Amino acid sequence: MKTLNKIPTGKIERTSSLLKAGAKVGVNYLKYYGNKITKDEDEARKILNEDNASDIYDSLKELKGSALKVAQMLSMEKNILPVEYVEKFSLSQFSVPPLSGALVKKTFRKYFEKNPEDIFDEFSSESVNAASIGQVHTARKGDKKLAVKIQYPGVRESISSDLKMVKPIAMKMFNIKKEGSESYFQEVEDKLFEETDYNLELKRSQHFAEECSHLPNVKFPHYYPEYSCEKIITMDWMSGLHFSEFTKKQNSQEDVNKIGQTLWDFYMYQMHVLKKVHADPHPGNFLISGNKELLVIDFGCIKEIPEDFYIPYFELAKEENLKNPAIFREKLFTLEILREEDSEKEKEFFSTLFYELLELFTRPFNREIFDFSDETFFQEIADLGQRYAKISDMKGMNTNRGSRHFIYLNRTFFGLYNMMHDLKAKDVAINNFKNYCE
Repeated sequence: MKTLNKIPTGKIERTSSLLKAGAKVGVNYLKYYGNKITKDEDEARKILNEDNASDIYDSLKELKGSALKVAQMLSMEKNILPVEYVEKFSLSQFSVPPLSGALVKKTFRKYFEKNPEDIFDEFSSESVNAASIGQVHTARKGDKKLAVKIQYPGVRESISSDLKMVKPIAMKMFNIKKEGSESYFQEVEDKLFEETDYNLELKRSQHFAEECSHLPNVKFPHYYPEYSCEKIITMDWMSGLHFSEFTKKQNSQEDVNKIGQTLWDFYMYQMHVLKKVHADPHPGNFLISGNKELLVIDFGCIKEIPEDFYIPYFELAKEENLKNPAIFREKLFTLEILREEDSEKEKEFFSTLFYELLELFTRPFNREIFDFSDETFFQEIADLGQRYAKISDMKGMNTNRGSRHFIYLNRTFFGLYNMMHDLKAKDVAINNFKNYCE
């Protein structure tokens, strides 16, 4: 893969890159209308989606940063986007063009006043992994093999302008109305600013590694503050298969059940005990060791869960509360899903919608043991999303629903459920995490 000697950092440069992608999308639609004459609708639509996904992704991967991070987030929404987009955007997890060696050295000289080879005994000039916000190099200090994560230049500075560029696309894709949407976009912007503060990530990584060190079968790297700064994080190198590579192999049911239980316990412990959660559960952040241990290698995106949201959120997950109309409606107001100014039609519509959604999504929490290999469960999720996407009643209604805290909590559960499904984990004990509470 070619390396990049420069990343567009100015607003005009970055906007121009997206405009070029937009022009290509326009040409793709002209081809689509021509294809409809000679091919059937499904085949023509598939070609259109593949061409659009490639052109948009090719533009985003050159920009890196927030624009590419949004693509990564969208790749987790398997029930919302066409499969062609999901497949292409999922490459942003660990397959984008890396920075050139010259740019890497420039970053080290800026923050340490030394080249990397003057700090480490060995340093790989080529990256071993390049994603949306940074790339990873291997290094050695004494007998320790290290992973050195370096943030791309200009990523933090372009967050606000990047979000303004992708905001219209996101609003159209998810039927978001302008009125009342500010808090949602502010939540995303705040999280992206946190993700680009490597000093903050270092502290959080050390905190989570310490707080979760007693959980069985999950491992974390040791971090090195003396070789870290606001744009660089150095940690132990963790050896293992990428999660997505592991799930493509022929694995025993015993092994996938073990990893599935570990992953589930790790997330439930964070949610219910720490009240803060690793809110970026995509395969690129996890490895599987040769001993079938879960290795957690990235804590860039952390969502703290305030008590006044945590309590009603998980109270709604209880089957008895879902089936009690008075309690159910009360919690919908508390969580800002329903509003006093809503018409009766809106209250009825969104009460029915969220009952169906919550009954389905919280089903695992109302079982002692759950089978995440159950294709019927995940097909129901896909069907429900498609059904509501086509309902004409939503037109004219304000569909911005729920507290801003939903964004990253829902994203966490979407990602966690998808990973559990990719594993095909069975017999997962839902409340097993309680065995590890002090």
